[in-house]
Amino acid sequence: MSLHVKGLWHYPVKTLAGVPLETTELTRAGIPGDRIVHVRGPEGVRTSRRHHLLLGLSGTIGPDGQPLVNGHPWRSGEALALVRAAAGNDAWLEAGDDLERFDVLPLLVATDGAVAIFGRDVRRLRPNILIGGVDGMDEVHWPGGELHIGSAVVRLDSLRGRCPMTTVDPDTLERDPEVLRDIGRRFGGRLALNAEVLRAGTVKVGDPVTLVLERPATMT
Repeated sequence: MSLHVKGLWHYPVKTLAGVPLETTELTRAGIPGDRIVHVRGPEGVRTSRRHHLLLGLSGTIGPDGQPLVNGHPWRSGEALALVRAAAGNDAWLEAGDDLERFDVLPLLVATDGAVAIFGRDVRRLRPNILIGGVDGMDEVHWPGGELHIGSAVVRLDSLRGRCPMTTVDPDTLERDPEVLRDIGRRFGGRLALNAEVLRAGTVKVGDPVTLVLERPATMT
């Protein structure tokens, strides 16, 4: 395999549509600016699992480094009105930069081989990194391994259990429950890999990637 970085994304406002990147830093807290604001209601964090219209809003980073919602500063009345139209009149936006803002680990890594077999837009999987040059479903053998990208090292922890966000078309916002059922039937409910950064570094689209898999200890 000739592996390379095929795509990069971050999601400045958790559960909103993400932003493709050409280059980024990888830090112990993942990609800078990723999921630093989230939507809340009285019961806790609200996501597109139940409020799928949130995926129709765009979360980006403004010139001052602060998130925007459809181009509006996240603290503005305009941003709040958009979020409440999608997630309910009792919703609000809140900042949070601790690691609890991630569902599992700070990174999600997808592979082009699995996406091709999945047969749908990679945006449904909401990865941070897409690795190109992967043969079919080889990602199922990757948990416990490492990706070396320049000076950065990413540890691959486990396959990600998928949720109803995958059922939402990222362009039309139409929901198709069959998508999640299909992931269950063909992939055991899991696609892409939960990951964390072991060594920080700069990565960019097109960078070569080396996969290092754990090998069993030899008997002596």
